[in-house]
Amino acid sequence: MRQVVLDTETTGLETEAGHRVIEIGGVELVDRKPTGRHFHRYVNPQRQVDDGALSVHGITNEFLADKPLFADIADELLEFIDGAELIIHNAQFDVMFLDYEFGRLAQSRRRVEEVCTVVDTLAIARHKHPGQKNSLDALCRRYDVDNSQRILHGALLDAEILADVYLMMTGGQTALFATEETETAAVGPDTFEIVRLSADRPRLRIVVATVAEMERHGLLLDELDKQSRGACVWRQEALALAD
Repeated sequence: MRQVVLDTETTGLETEAGHRVIEIGGVELVDRKPTGRHFHRYVNPQRQVDDGALSVHGITNEFLADKPLFADIADELLEFIDGAELIIHNAQFDVMFLDYEFGRLAQSRRRVEEVCTVVDTLAIARHKHPGQKNSLDALCRRYDVDNSQRILHGALLDAEILADVYLMMTGGQTALFATEETETAAVGPDTFEIVRLSADRPRLRIVVATVAEMERHGLLLDELDKQSRGACVWRQEALALAD
């Protein structure tokens, strides 16, 4: 399975006001593993960056002045995302801007979802953590993903961070147990990765407590039951099992 974790930066918040894409960053995953391939382009928006947007990403009009137009990088972007599953945080925003940019091209009116599927990690996070903050920074704290380099927003850096968050949020450390002898299967964006161990693996050793160990355990439970005035949970469980 090929996935592209994608992020964009823009001149402002609304396409209706003529705001444009100024940076696109994407990293490739194949079978949930980074391949090292990435896409990163700055784009001349042919308009001014709003002050509010500038305070978020720090990309100035002067910096963008000599960058290519979106029309110049559109084919390269389409080639990179074609057929992939796009992983985007707050996907509605980024897809809206990319569709707006593609729609401005005379030779193409294609929409993002016509060339790839889209997964919104914000929707996944809200499902898994209802009522909590689910910004990318909040998810980094929750899943212990290092975002110390993220002083300002940047499309490629945010895509790299989101890739780590997405993998933790949808599979976590179960992937650490995957080897060439294991079969893994991603079972959906809200669930954990299943790891099936090889049938030829050595059997686990079963260690049974000795009589002396059982007696010592019983004496410990007696003492705990006495101190808790009959409320020892382990003693109650033992009695329930005996019945």
